[in-house]
Amino acid sequence: MQLEKMKPQEFDGIYAMMEQAFPTDEYRPYDAQKRLLDNPAYQIYTARQPGQDAAAAFLAVWDFTEYVFLEHFAVREALRSLGLGSRILQEFLRLSARQACLEAELPETELARRRIAFYERNGFYTSPYPYVQPPMAEGKKEVPLVIMTSKEAVSRERFEEIKARLYREVYRVRGFDEIWM
Repeated sequence: MQLEKMKPQEFDGIYAMMEQAFPTDEYRPYDAQKRLLDNPAYQIYTARQPGQDAAAAFLAVWDFTEYVFLEHFAVREALRSLGLGSRILQEFLRLSARQACLEAELPETELARRRIAFYERNGFYTSPYPYVQPPMAEGKKEVPLVIMTSKEAVSRERFEEIKARLYREVYRVRGFDEIWM
């Protein structure tokens, strides 16, 4: 499977996969998510099985100079547990060659523990520092999560840098630097 940039006409299908794969508080409303496509730091990559038109998986990524943030990664439900997720993730990490970070659910359920174990098998480290994803939109809730990073575990200082950038540029938390730093 090869990763390629999402074509604009594929957005509706990718958004439907996002709705199916993530809790409602972990993605933006349709129009807000689509507007991100105008941001040069944001990109959605798709992966297809040979001969298939619909994407088998997607990665929604924020490309920052020193690292990439994988905001959303999902494999179509019917194709899970076939090893596709690991192959796609490893291909993405190889192509990026930079450290990647992502958010994962707290290990409070069996499914969340399995997701964390998936990322750990693929070279990610779980940060021990508390983290909360700010609300994605009006009416959505904040979500306690963990930050995971590829290549190596991060120091508290590096974690705070990642958190500050995500809050400022991804979640657009106003006044974050004045409140939290």
